[in-house]
Formats: sequence, structure tokens, C-alpha cells
Amino acid sequence: MASSTIEVKNRKAGFEYHLLDTYECGMVLMGSEIKSIRAGGASINEAFCAFVGPDLVVRNMQVNPYGTNPHFVHEPKRDRKLLLRHTELAKLKRKLKDAGMTIVPVRLYIGSSGYAKLEISLAKGKKTFDKRDSIKERDVKRDMERER
Repeated sequence: MASSTIEVKNRKAGFEYHLLDTYECGMVLMGSEIKSIRAGGASINEAFCAFVGPDLVVRNMQVNPYGTNPHFVHEPKRDRKLLLRHTELAKLKRKLKDAGMTIVPVRLYIGSSGYAKLEISLAKGKKTFDKRDSIKERDVKRDMERER
């Protein structure tokens, strides 16, 4: 049925932000978008989440057009509504009021049910010295792995 081997990660998110809470949510997609995601034609590297009215949407997520049929072509970077429970939405809205907080997509994958799922994280931006510390930790870890 559905394979969970399709997985798109936002590798820069862990470097640019302190990831605090993670949530798994569904998305409202068109048919050509889900086909494109299953074919590996999606990117979440520059995507972010924002509230538009009462709804949480993911913006700037690139989903390439699928196939050559001109009748069912979607806009590649349109806003896509995220599906979360009302309590989770209220909690995220409250926490976003703190300074420096944002919501970033971390991982896009096809779940066991066959639906596209987006893993989002409440995040706080890192300062420059925090990024240097992350680089230093990564280098030390890499050196220790080489010595083994």
C-alpha cells in the first residue's frame, strides 16, 4: 500500500533554531500535490508556518508540478492548511506570542495510512555563538567517530 520511505527533511532547522516541541499534522493537498510528494518532488528547506485567521498554514513549501497535464496543475509554493486539534492550535498560538518564537517544518513524510504528514516544531532562533557551539560539537563528534 503506502511506503514510508518518502521522507523530506529540513536539515537547516536544527542548526538555525532550538527545537522545543514537535507536532505531527496532516495537510490539505490537491491530488497532483500528493502525487508529486510521493514522487519525491517536494522541499521544505525554506518553509515556515504562520496563522492565517484561525488556521495554521505552511508557507513557501515547494511542491513541484506532477506530470505534464495542464488541467490539474497546482501552484508550487501556495499556502497549505495544516490539520491539528483545536487545543494544539490554541497552545501554539499562545506560545508564539513570546519573543523569538516561530514554527518550522522539520520533516515531511508519507504515513502508514498513506497520507502526507508534516512534522512541525515550535522553535526559538539561535544566536551566532550558539551556532558556533553546534558546529564545534558536530566536529568533535565526527572526530571521535573517525578514531573508532
